[in-house]
Amino acid sequence: MTTPSLGYDVRLPLYQRLREEMLARIASGEWTPGAPIPTEAELTRHYGVAIGTVRKAVDTLVNEGLLLRSQGRGTFVRRPNFDASLARFFRQVNARGGHEIPSSRILSKSLRTPSKTVTDALELGEGEQVVHMERLRMVEGRALFHEEIWLPASRFSALLEIDSASFGELLYPLYERQCGQCIASAKETLTVGAADRAMADTLSIEIGAPVVSIERTALGYDRSPLEYRLSRAAADGFRYQIDIS
Repeated sequence: MTTPSLGYDVRLPLYQRLREEMLARIASGEWTPGAPIPTEAELTRHYGVAIGTVRKAVDTLVNEGLLLRSQGRGTFVRRPNFDASLARFFRQVNARGGHEIPSSRILSKSLRTPSKTVTDALELGEGEQVVHMERLRMVEGRALFHEEIWLPASRFSALLEIDSASFGELLYPLYERQCGQCIASAKETLTVGAADRAMADTLSIEIGAPVVSIERTALGYDRSPLEYRLSRAAADGFRYQIDIS
């Protein structure tokens, strides 16, 4: 058996080239989220490098949040919990005061020509279209968030063929299952504005009431942008807490 040759820029340190090779296996779906990767000994044999090189490449991916070490079980491709990001900032409680995971309802989905903002966020080429979706997140029938979501049509057109009622509460597992696209990380920006008439009606608040907007660009394991999302919620449920030590 011929030992695989590590490609990429030969000016990079060997561990960095190995890291790029391992990242490519994650991005291609060969190593899937939640699944274990080969052991360090297996990687050492496969690539014909020292175990210290393998360990440093794995450490780099762990520090980047792409791999997760589990004591006594091995190293796994990390599956981030993005849905928890909104829970950090808003009180999601039912009428009895208990914590509740919001339910979801898809309001619309269609093929569209993107705005410049969306084109830039998703790094789309000229003439590329997007799948656009509107979604409500609710607690006990009360609208908590209104979301607009844009996805490159070249990767996500399969969503247009699926019954919206079967989407489920979480979109990222659906992206992976139906389109083969895995979200690895995301960048979020929070701003505050005022509700226009349409948003006031959707969130059952007064026109001009403060609204928190959460702008998210979600990236794949190869760092390519896969989703641009704008979530809006009434600011009276917003809270910010951080521990500083």
